[in-house]
Amino acid sequence: MLESDLLVDMHEATNGILPEKLIDFLEQSEQNMQLASQILQLTAEDKSVYPLNEVRLLAPLPAPKSFRDFYAFEQHVKSARENRGLKMIPEWYQIPVFYFSNHLAIKGPEDKISMPMDCNWLDYELEVACVIGKQGRNISAEEADEYIFGYCILNDWSARDLQRQEMKVGLGPAKGKDFATSIGPWIITKDELEHCKSRKGFDITMKAKVNGALLSEGNMKDIYYSFAEMIERASAGVTLYPGEIIGSGTVGTGCILELGTEVHRWLQPGDVVELEIDKLGVLKNSIVNDEVR
Repeated sequence: MLESDLLVDMHEATNGILPEKLIDFLEQSEQNMQLASQILQLTAEDKSVYPLNEVRLLAPLPAPKSFRDFYAFEQHVKSARENRGLKMIPEWYQIPVFYFSNHLAIKGPEDKISMPMDCNWLDYELEVACVIGKQGRNISAEEADEYIFGYCILNDWSARDLQRQEMKVGLGPAKGKDFATSIGPWIITKDELEHCKSRKGFDITMKAKVNGALLSEGNMKDIYYSFAEMIERASAGVTLYPGEIIGSGTVGTGCILELGTEVHRWLQPGDVVELEIDKLGVLKNSIVNDEVR
């Protein structure tokens, strides 16, 4: 857990009372957060406190129980469809839609992203994710906030040429998405964004850079469907469990597919992608060839 520029090892600080892994911490998130709040009274002299610049951050939730990614920003949907010669469909305005991705292919900050075999159109996607911290079923939008533990940056890496081929069949995206999803650099608890609430989202700027050049810039407050509405949809007739991740979908201008290759070519090995969101930090990854591990 982060406190300013320090990192507190909660498992160590409580002599093993708090779980070592976040996925286990989330099982009893409300009780565990109460204890964690007390531990944050520690000072830099305590053995369980480390300067952030002396540690290597991994994915904060490396094996979530599931990963649903929604399609909740209107600008992105419109632009991406226009680029394929398609008009908006009325059904998009009727229900928030999502797909399941590979929850066992989660990457963290500074992790290398292997370019999939047979992929020539590699893309990033600038998103926010929420983490479920409480079990629930048939959750209404009005009560959904009770089930959110926190938020983080999410990069939904996309092999656009593989995605394009498979979706012509009428299913997907699947193989165009299953190779990697980055989250991090940390998860902030929902109370830390409470003062930023605006419309259906939060007034936080979202940016993406490739090799230091700014390509994407948006704001999370422009989201069409709130996370509460997404949770209502996801939990209809289905139980959500602590440790599941829900993605917002891509913010407007938040990927090369939407911007067009005249703005920037598809990603290649050697490229460095940085996603930066107010309050949530910077999530940085580099692209490598698939054979490089």
